[in-house]
Parts: sequence; structure tokens; C-alpha cells
Amino acid sequence: MSPRLPPLNAVRAFAAAARHLSFTRAALELHVTHGAISRQIKTLEAFLGVDLFERKTRQVHLTAAGHQFHAQAGPALDQIGEAAQSLRARTPSRAVRVNVRPTFAVRWLIPRLPGFVAKHPDIELQMMTSTLAPDQAAEAFDLAIRRSTKGWPQAMQIRPFLEDEVLVVGSPALFAHRPVTDPQSLASHVLLLSKSRGNDWSNWKKHVNAPGLEPASCLQFEHLHFVLQAAVDGLGFALAPTTLIAHDIASGRLTCPLPELRMALSRHYFGLAPDATPETQCFVQWLMEEMKTAR
Repeated sequence: MSPRLPPLNAVRAFAAAARHLSFTRAALELHVTHGAISRQIKTLEAFLGVDLFERKTRQVHLTAAGHQFHAQAGPALDQIGEAAQSLRARTPSRAVRVNVRPTFAVRWLIPRLPGFVAKHPDIELQMMTSTLAPDQAAEAFDLAIRRSTKGWPQAMQIRPFLEDEVLVVGSPALFAHRPVTDPQSLASHVLLLSKSRGNDWSNWKKHVNAPGLEPASCLQFEHLHFVLQAAVDGLGFALAPTTLIAHDIASGRLTCPLPELRMALSRHYFGLAPDATPETQCFVQWLMEEMKTAR
């Protein structure tokens, strides 16, 4: 009969804590809480009947039993990982890893994904959101979408994607209460700003020849997604890229009181990995079809 195995999750927690000599760093590595690591190690100690760590204020050290167990359990976990990886490497992947900014994911891509999933239920989409340039991405990806042609890995194929403009938007109730008929009317409203698009307001004022225009007050948010949600909730007006507000305009959650006062923005591009799989090419074809319907 094979010997009874300890709980493998507890062994993983122990191995990470033993490597780092820190429950906190082990928790970060395994994406769990400090308390979860502590509980798993107590479970393992109870199973083995020995203390694996000597716990002191703000630090831990392996006991003699802990050193012995780590010397054997660590390589065993590595061997399990290598065995799994060797099998996964033989299995063709049906996944497409897509790297996009969070607001673009929420406001443009995700609302359209049901159509792709319905057509291609066998392709697994893995959405990776980041505000970093693609050449600084922490994880590998098959396709990325960004506004600029800068900051891409050299091997990637960069192709033009969506053209874009910025418009003044707000909730219908907001503009019904205080109508906006020209740029000067915005002086009685609250401006909603995002740190990620901090220059849009000053650039738009110059574009419409109203450089001295000032809103009643400002509310600033970390990301444009929060700005657009605040606009939907009637907190003020925002300058929003047309690519990100199509569903809100169509549903009546947002309205544009000055549709003729548009300012062009840099267009979106997508980058394709040089070894793009047929599944990734399929996703690209769908993106291009969606681009045509978005015009």
C-alpha cells in the first residue's frame, strides 16, 4: 500500500514559505492571504506531527524537521510540475491571450465578445488587462491592442485598427436640468477627468477655440472607466472617446449635446505575435469584422 500523502496544497504553501523564509512572500507568490499560508502550514504540521517552522516576531526559520522535509518535498513538487508541463506541451493550445487596457476591455471588447464566443465556442479567450506598454508586459500574449505605434516588441506585427474621436458626454438627466447648447454652457457643470487622459480637456478647449473655458468644478478618477460610470450616474460631463461610449449612447445611458464639436484622437492598433496560432488569426478576423460594424 502506498504511504498516505499529505495535503498537496499545504505542501505547496510550505515549499513557498521555506524558499522565501516568509509567509507574506509565500502568500504573494501563491496569490492567497498570509492567513491562508499560516493555516495550510499548521495543517501540514498536524499531519506530520512535527513543527516545520520556528516562528519569531516578523520572521520564521526552518526547524531541523523543516529542512529535512523541504529538501525532499521541494524537488518532488518540481518533478510534478515538470511532468505536467511536458504533457501540456504536447497538447495543442486552443487559447488566445489578449492584452488590452482595462477601460477598452470593459467598454469596447467585452460587450462584443458574446458574438465571438457564439461563433467559436471551442476557442478559449484569456483576457489580460494592463496599462503598461506591450513591450513591458509581465506575461506573454498572442495579441495586444493599444493606441500608439510605440512601445511594442520588435518582433510583433503592428496593424492599424480603430479610428477615434473625443466627444462631450453626460447623462440625459444632467443635460435636461442644465442644457448645453455651446461650449460656454459647460461652465455650469462639473468636469469628470481621468489621470490616464489628463490632456483631453485642454486640447479640446483649444480645438473648439475656447481656451479660457473653465468648468464649475472637477472630479478626477484613476481610470477612464470610472469617469464614464460617473457620467452615466449624472455626476458631471466627460470628454469620452467614441470607441468607448457606443453602447452607452445606443442605450440612452449617455448623450452628446455637442455632436459637431469632435476632436480626433490617435487611432488604435493591434499587435500580433510572429508565431500567431490559427485561433489567434481567427480572433483577428473577427476584430476586423467588428471594426467595420463600429464605424
